[in-house]
Amino acid sequence: MTHWIRCLYERAELFGVLEGDQITVFSGNMFDDPQPTDRTLRLDEVIILPPTRPTKMIGLWNNFHAAAEKNNWAIPEQPLYFIKPPSCFLATGEVIRRPASYQGRVVYEGELGVVIGRSCSGVTEEQAGDFIFGYTCVNDVTALQLINEDPAFPQWTRAKSFDTFGPFGPTVGTGLDPSELAVKTLLNGRERQNYPVTDMIFSPEVLVSRISHDMNLCPGDVIACGTSLGVLPMKPGSTVEVVIDGIGTLQNSVE
Repeated sequence: MTHWIRCLYERAELFGVLEGDQITVFSGNMFDDPQPTDRTLRLDEVIILPPTRPTKMIGLWNNFHAAAEKNNWAIPEQPLYFIKPPSCFLATGEVIRRPASYQGRVVYEGELGVVIGRSCSGVTEEQAGDFIFGYTCVNDVTALQLINEDPAFPQWTRAKSFDTFGPFGPTVGTGLDPSELAVKTLLNGRERQNYPVTDMIFSPEVLVSRISHDMNLCPGDVIACGTSLGVLPMKPGSTVEVVIDGIGTLQNSVE
């Protein structure tokens, strides 16, 4: 198991492998034969960045059986998804800010993120695993009441794409079996979500395959696999943590 991290040190952007509180700096490209250097940094010396630079984040809706059953949603035949733009991405430790234009509820959605490692188009489910680099934590922040504010046009993109509404990280974990993972979300230290990845309607490999037939997936892109029960509003002053053992804790405060 390896934990890849991206950071700033003395205004230089670096990436490497995190072990405990030590980062071994690598050279080259995280996704294409990265090479270790003899340089190490302490975690408290750096500013942590989102672990990759995605061209897009694809977010799933209605991808867990428990949530579908509780809400009386039909099981979809194809993945139901939206896209979050790079302008909303946020690192662990940074602040989620409510948009001034919106006064309604802002909710967290703790999720597993699939990180693409190779350019991927039209792959089969059997091939999809070869294009998955690893996994990360995602908080799919949502201005919930905007989605259906106008009954003529559900506003999924606007509701989920405000600046700071796309936290992910702190690392990309490789060498993980997603079927052994669980997603936990804590609000002000209290556990509010705890669900197994195995409850997914569409597994990571199926998602990669199906979405790759719709669009090219690029190295560093993230597929946020959807959330389950326990979504609640985040008030200003709150702290929210998305925890996946084997990846780490994505922690953000809310203003």
